Amino acid sequence: MNDDLLLDAVVIGGSFAGLSAALQLARARRSVRILDTGRPRNRFADAAHGFFSRDGSDPRTLVAAAQAQLRRYPSARLIAAEAASARAVDGGFEVVAQDGSVLAARKLVLAFGVNDTLPPLPGLRERWGKSVLHCPYCHGYEFAGRRLGVLHSASFSAHQALLVADWGPTTLYLNGAPAPDADTAAQLARRGVAIEPAPIVALSGEEQALSALRLADGREASVDALFVASRVRFNSALAEQLGCVIDEGPMGPFIRTDDSRQTTVPGVYAAGDIARAMHNATWAAADGVTAGASAHQALVFQPLAA
Repeated sequence: MNDDLLLDAVVIGGSFAGLSAALQLARARRSVRILDTGRPRNRFADAAHGFFSRDGSDPRTLVAAAQAQLRRYPSARLIAAEAASARAVDGGFEVVAQDGSVLAARKLVLAFGVNDTLPPLPGLRERWGKSVLHCPYCHGYEFAGRRLGVLHSASFSAHQALLVADWGPTTLYLNGAPAPDADTAAQLARRGVAIEPAPIVALSGEEQALSALRLADGREASVDALFVASRVRFNSALAEQLGCVIDEGPMGPFIRTDDSRQTTVPGVYAAGDIARAMHNATWAAADGVTAGASAHQALVFQPLAA
């Protein structure tokens, strides 16, 4: 590889995790390029909650502000492009964008994010991020005291219902799934969680608001918010291409990393929803800081040890 053209790092993904990683590298005066498609996972939500000093802010506004701040650093550049492929080459890594352009770098930070696979219920997808929700810590307070539901969509849905009950009267909708075991049913009863076994036919309500679930037996169940533990998929196949070990979590795959956020492939770091089993904007930003700082330290100390 031509060292004159070799960047210090390429970051794949420009949302909370990727921008946080890039900022650490830019502040260390290292050359970094950020490839981003502009389709973050939380684009369906109007507000990001629980984020330090920015509780209730529009996540798109937060990303735009971070992008503007990053552009002030001369060694960093944002590129509106999707990374099509990545491979290890002598001295670093080569990333090919969808338009055919090629970037070469000593380090890679993967932060391309995930997308949600939602249950195929009529009326659910169009309410995602509005009244059909993923995380009670992110959105529960806004529906506190109202009629809450948890859709059985994962092995831990009963656990989720036990948590959601702190925000209001809660019903676990089994949607035709088997009833909880006796111990779990007893815990749900102690928390005041009702159990509805009937399959759900559709969700209804004005525009993106939710007011009722239509059940297969003809009844309607009144509900203002429905929490759904969605399965996730990677937005990119780059981790597989690079040979990173991928583990399976309760919500889907995630890239295995160490405490420095380095993957099992030396020189490749991963941050955000793709690199942990539990997801949250604050965690994503924190992981990005760790990945960016770790990549910078490796750039400094690995040549000294050679």
